[in-house]
Amino acid sequence: MSDALSLIPAAVHRNLSDKLYEKRKYAALEIENIAKNLTSAGDHEKLSKVIDMLVKEFAKSPQPNHRKGGVLALAAVTVGLSSEAPQYLEQIVPPVIQSFSDQDSRVRYYACEALYNIAKIVRGEFIFFFNQIFDALCKLSADSDPTVQSAAHVLDGLVKDIVTESDEFSVEEFIPLLKERMNVLNPFVRQFLVEWITVLDGVPDFDMLGFLPDFLDGLFNMLSDPSHEIRQQAVSALSEFLQEIKNSPSVDYGRMAEILVQRASFPDEFTRLTAITWINEFVQLGGEQLVRYYADILGAILPCISDKNEKIRVVAHETNDELRSIHVEPSDGFDVGAILSVAKRQLSSDHEATRIEALNWILTLLNKHRAEVMCFFYDIFDTLLKALSDSSDDVVLLVLEVHAGVAKDPQHFRHLIVFLIHNFRADNSLLERRGALIVRRLCVLLDAERVYRELSTILEGEDNLDFASTMVQALNLILLTSSELSKLRNLLRGSLVSREGKELLVALYASWCHSPMAIISLCLLAQAYQHASVVIQSLVEEDINVKFLVQLDKLIRLLETPIFTYLRLQLLEPGRHPWLLKTLYGLLMLLPQQSAAFGILQTRLKAVPTYSISGGGDQISRAFSGVPFSQYMHHHQDGDAEDYNINSSHQGINFGARLQQFENVQNQHRGQARNKVNYSYSSSSSSTSKEVRTSKEQQPPSLSSSSIAENNRPPTRSSRKGSGQLQL
Repeated sequence: MSDALSLIPAAVHRNLSDKLYEKRKYAALEIENIAKNLTSAGDHEKLSKVIDMLVKEFAKSPQPNHRKGGVLALAAVTVGLSSEAPQYLEQIVPPVIQSFSDQDSRVRYYACEALYNIAKIVRGEFIFFFNQIFDALCKLSADSDPTVQSAAHVLDGLVKDIVTESDEFSVEEFIPLLKERMNVLNPFVRQFLVEWITVLDGVPDFDMLGFLPDFLDGLFNMLSDPSHEIRQQAVSALSEFLQEIKNSPSVDYGRMAEILVQRASFPDEFTRLTAITWINEFVQLGGEQLVRYYADILGAILPCISDKNEKIRVVAHETNDELRSIHVEPSDGFDVGAILSVAKRQLSSDHEATRIEALNWILTLLNKHRAEVMCFFYDIFDTLLKALSDSSDDVVLLVLEVHAGVAKDPQHFRHLIVFLIHNFRADNSLLERRGALIVRRLCVLLDAERVYRELSTILEGEDNLDFASTMVQALNLILLTSSELSKLRNLLRGSLVSREGKELLVALYASWCHSPMAIISLCLLAQAYQHASVVIQSLVEEDINVKFLVQLDKLIRLLETPIFTYLRLQLLEPGRHPWLLKTLYGLLMLLPQQSAAFGILQTRLKAVPTYSISGGGDQISRAFSGVPFSQYMHHHQDGDAEDYNINSSHQGINFGARLQQFENVQNQHRGQARNKVNYSYSSSSSSTSKEVRTSKEQQPPSLSSSSIAENNRPPTRSSRKGSGQLQL
């Protein structure tokens, strides 16, 4: 140390720590000359001692002015060493870099100035310290002192020049430094990092594209930065990389796809748009290379289809269509189960467009990879059933299309119908709101006769009689009104002459027995007028309730529609169709005279030609003979019912057995109705008894308990009737 001090004059030593910059600068120039002389003399040992003294006595001194002079002196030594400087860099550079974190901003400033001068001298040799310098510059870019920031910026420019010229710079070693700083939020640091990425990407020898997955997420982070300048720099860098991807024959799409998928759901709108745009390009460019990421990509695309930003929606739709058009097989790594899982999850989306596209994917997979879909179908079956209650008709129609595609297999067909009825039973509102739409669409997608036969078979054994009645009424109304079921109506219309029609009538009859009005409608459709008349006569008092009359009102109005044109035309020949006339008169007698339906039917019957009735002969006489229903049943049991005999057009249909079947089912309904009434009455009686006991205690003595009991007893059936008449 003493040797080093002897080499430096005391005045230089004193001026180097002076508070005035000019004196420190003069002292640094003197030290530069000393270094030159020692270099010329080849006295490396003394040079090394001088440098050590400057580091210990000045650069690392507790006095700020000493430290300022120290870094200036180290730079001066480097200048004096000139070409010999590289061999002393390990002594010179580290203390200068340490000064970048000095508490005194002026020390930091002079450290930047010193390192700038050192770098100009050694140029390429400077790369050895790049990692430490980069780290220091990154921190200085966010320095609180603007002058330090400015000095660091100048130094940074020189370092960039040196790096781009160097053959020794290693991108592989640089990327970890870059990656760990990409999530810093400071705007100055972000700007510093983007500039470095842009500079290095512009050097042909540096393959920054190969390392893009390491810092891509950080660039996307910057797209939502509050600073417009940083956002623009990030956009510019990303655009340049995307163009390189388009021109590159080999790209690691997979790692980047994972990042883009996450960014596609980012809250920032511009970030989502950029991410979905990149995904769109990747799907077009990467194609089959992205097979194992299809499910993740789809999970990002589907929500974007309903994005509030129109540009995002448009790009998402294009990407979705492109992805769906790619032809890949499970053997290529295509995971059908994963795609179905994503579609299932998106069926719970709040947005209709997303739910529709999720269903379109299920349909696409069902058409392309049916066997694989069926392996996972029960995982999504319940979700698809719940989707039948969706608020959107378009969604419901697509769900039905999916179900119909599955139901092409017989075992799945019955499974679908069973679960459909279960859903209707569990949710009455579904039947009311969507019942007609669901049944009609299934009849279009699948065979209408097959659907109705299966529904009838299941409802025939339904334990919930009220639901069975409601369901049959709904199916009957659909049968009578829907254009999609016109072929089915035509088949039933010929049921008395064709085998197919007879089989269908018998198949539907069993479940239609749950509703008297449905049976009557079915008979009118099948032109089994005699049986319709007998069914009407079989009705008893408790069958004629408000629900029945409402259904009857609907039927009367339906008789005036084009569907029953053939029936109205048959009224022109009542002689040939006497049982039709009697059926209609039977319905008329069931209607209240004040109702609109009564007026409609009465007006229609008045239009029946009287000459045809008078010329009807024995047929009309027998139809209107007044033979009571009990005699029909009695004659049938004796096998001697001429008026209810099965003629040639009825061969194959045992209407007597059908009538007995109807009676049995209706008796079950009547029994259930009585049980409900009895339960309700017993509950009310229990309540009334308590009131009576309370009232007895408060009654005046003149009122006897027997008279109270008599007054509280419900009227008997006989007490409601007068002599020979029914009091209503």
